[in-house]
Amino acid sequence: DVKFKDLGLVIIDEEHRFGVRQKERFKHLRKEVDVLSLSATPIPRTLYMALHNIRALSLLETPPPGRLPIITQVIPWDTNLIRRAIEFELSRDGQVYFVHNRIETIYVLHDILKRWLPNVEIRVAHGRLKPRELEKIMLDFYHRRFPVLLSTNIIGSGIDIPTVNTIIIHNAHMFGIADLHQLRGRVGRGDVQAYCYLVVPRSMSSRARRRLAAILKHTELGAGFKLALKDLEIRGAGNILGKEQHGYMNMIGYDLYLKLLEEVIRELRGERVVEHEPKIILKVDAYFPDDYVPPELKSGLYRRLNEIKLENEVDTFEDELKDRFGSLPQEVRNLLDVVRWRLRAKREAIDEIVIDDEHVTFRKKEVREVRKR
Repeated sequence: DVKFKDLGLVIIDEEHRFGVRQKERFKHLRKEVDVLSLSATPIPRTLYMALHNIRALSLLETPPPGRLPIITQVIPWDTNLIRRAIEFELSRDGQVYFVHNRIETIYVLHDILKRWLPNVEIRVAHGRLKPRELEKIMLDFYHRRFPVLLSTNIIGSGIDIPTVNTIIIHNAHMFGIADLHQLRGRVGRGDVQAYCYLVVPRSMSSRARRRLAAILKHTELGAGFKLALKDLEIRGAGNILGKEQHGYMNMIGYDLYLKLLEEVIRELRGERVVEHEPKIILKVDAYFPDDYVPPELKSGLYRRLNEIKLENEVDTFEDELKDRFGSLPQEVRNLLDVVRWRLRAKREAIDEIVIDDEHVTFRKKEVREVRKR
């Protein structure tokens, strides 16, 4: 209902918490409004648009002085482990967040924790409490009037309490990478070593295991961008056109749409768009086999290969493949060779390349040249 007289800039903090429709409404307030989106872990759709130059990207990677990386552990639901973690924090005069994201069962968990720690005051916070009641609980915790807060993920942003240096996240496998990173960031806000415990069952989906593996691997300060890249890899980019897949992209195909979109962006920036693209005739197998690369990762890898502009980038890509998936099978070696020959052919304005097991044949108008592979 707010009417702006001369809106020029919209700043969206915690961008990953807003839906596509909500963010688009800001843009429609004025056609030429500038938008600055802030996020510790950008959602896959936003990050994908930034990586493809549809949106500008800036990184803030320098942490405040004195901050320490948060020690992160995945643990089972174990009475002794959880009780010791809480007691250790209290023994150094600190406070504890215990996150349980189901309001329906949060008071059952409260009773369990009280049985484990009968002498520790534990209060509950969630979004269905009356505003004044919730505010009082949070202020009492801030002023250290009780040591343990059992809460839903409403503590994930906007709260900065330097004395809270242990967080225990129950059923962590149910959270996304961005949520886990945000929650972990609620501790370690000062110069005291902080701890994050991710409580999970023994049986989990493969996606949940990959999310947890990413959180465990990237504990360094400023790891949000790397985690966002991993989230993009796991979940995919979504639909960059909006909520539904429709219109131009649906008619011409996703990859072709992105290629055309990139060309338009370069043209608007005054960059040269026309490129010589040789015809390639393959008489060898050149692809990512299913037993080498998981099917859900193939599209992204093929796209990255297609975007390579320099031959040394192929070498870097090859090293990454070996690091992630192991020794290259013949089909993948052939695929990388095809990219190398294509780049050389573009550089020399070759019209056609024929690649077989032993030779690479270049054709340029009436000139024909054969080279040993």
